[in-house]
Amino acid sequence: MDLMLSGKSVFVAAASKGLGKAVALQYAKEGAKVTIASRSLERLVEARSDIREKTGVEVSMIEMDASKGEDISHAIRTAAATADGLDVLVTNAGGPRGGFFSDMEDADWAQAFELNLLSTIRMIREALPFMKAAGGGRIVNLTSTSIKQPIDGLILSNVFRAGVYALTKSLAAELAKDGILVNTVAPGRIGTDRIAELDAKKAADQGRTVEDIQAEAAKLIPLGRTGTPEEFARHAVFYGSFANTYVTGQALLVDGGMVKGL
Repeated sequence: MDLMLSGKSVFVAAASKGLGKAVALQYAKEGAKVTIASRSLERLVEARSDIREKTGVEVSMIEMDASKGEDISHAIRTAAATADGLDVLVTNAGGPRGGFFSDMEDADWAQAFELNLLSTIRMIREALPFMKAAGGGRIVNLTSTSIKQPIDGLILSNVFRAGVYALTKSLAAELAKDGILVNTVAPGRIGTDRIAELDAKKAADQGRTVEDIQAEAAKLIPLGRTGTPEEFARHAVFYGSFANTYVTGQALLVDGGMVKGL
């Protein structure tokens, strides 16, 4: 299938590793002009080199702290100037710290709000003028299966990822007249550093081995295994492509069947 991404300008946030990097790599394979952003220059350089090695494509890169509005504005405007516009935006940010309601102070809530909800709002706000000028665009918000089923011990993620989904639904209706499609793609248990960190914390808290935690988690997934970043990326890139012409305001769970709710 031709995803109609050749020559399109794509901005992927938090793309120096994990899901963001996998998504950027898939866009590069499709011939898009990709800009990757992250707060770590060292990891950005490594990601750019890896993508070049695997695809032969030279992606652009820019430092961006997703919790800082001025960084977001500079990054997206620079990406648009470099690639002659902006057709696709993939919003993404690292997850907030784990814990329960009783563990959190005001500062934790404020930090998670800035990192996981306000960053998405800011990125979209900066991207919209370029998409409207181009006569359309695609926005993909990376979230979590917690938008459908809260995850124990991740109260901050549960709240603010759900907020991103509400934003997705609202903007899909508001921006349809401009030819801009907005969706969210929600990973379940995908093999990233974030999952490894959460497994290690859970194992330490419960006095168990990481292997026990991983085996227990796999039993909850009908496909019986953790997904790969590459599997996730293929779905995210379709939703954020111009082969997608009639899906907007939706949430796609890439979770191996883990979430059982209708």
